[in-house]
Amino acid sequence: MAIIITIIPTTTITTMLADAALHRLLAWTSPSYPVGSFTYSHGLETAVEDGRVRTAADVTAYVEAVLARGGGWVDAVLFVQAYQAAGDPAAFDAVAELAGAFRGSSETALESRQQGGSFLSVTRKAWPHPALDAFATRWDGHPMAHAVVMALACAAHAIPLEPALHGWLHATAANLVSAGVRLVPLGQTDGQLALAALSHAIPAIAAKALATPLDDLGTAAPDLELASLTHETLYTRLFRS
Repeated sequence: MAIIITIIPTTTITTMLADAALHRLLAWTSPSYPVGSFTYSHGLETAVEDGRVRTAADVTAYVEAVLARGGGWVDAVLFVQAYQAAGDPAAFDAVAELAGAFRGSSETALESRQQGGSFLSVTRKAWPHPALDAFATRWDGHPMAHAVVMALACAAHAIPLEPALHGWLHATAANLVSAGVRLVPLGQTDGQLALAALSHAIPAIAAKALATPLDDLGTAAPDLELASLTHETLYTRLFRS
């Protein structure tokens, strides 16, 4: 049975989302959505442990590097590609396969895959759609990246691509800032100052991701990857990555 998904062109996006689409996007990017994001730091715990991240400005710089050059950047481009391929199962599965493998360490792979599986499970129950069911059937037993699963859900539920991508990037930033607040530690106001600073960087990152073809996807953040690899051997850990 063919599954029809209408892709809303970026050029038709206005500053307001329909109520239903807005509510879905807010729910899926909320820290209360039960995917376990609070248990991951994307290597930030290592950077705090070895003294490279000590202040709100350091946390901001680390998270911006994740979004602009590291795993967050990879997710942003894959999010766009998955969304655009959502109406073609074969094309979508090709993006999903790449996303499932595109990680520099076992912990960041776990971070993406565990949240992807949890997101799919919860969303199929609370916000069901045949496209999500069909993907779950095709992909049963295979690793599924969080960014790709959420992109499919956004496309299936008619959330326009650009605000969906902004929501994804903001949620990534907010989760890592929250980890930084707990690890450094920082005050809650410092955390919000860091998030406010990151909000100025997100539009340019999103615009670049929208214009980046899959063949040009890559990263340039070796310190982030090394932080993630080193995290695996920390004596004590609060986070899973």
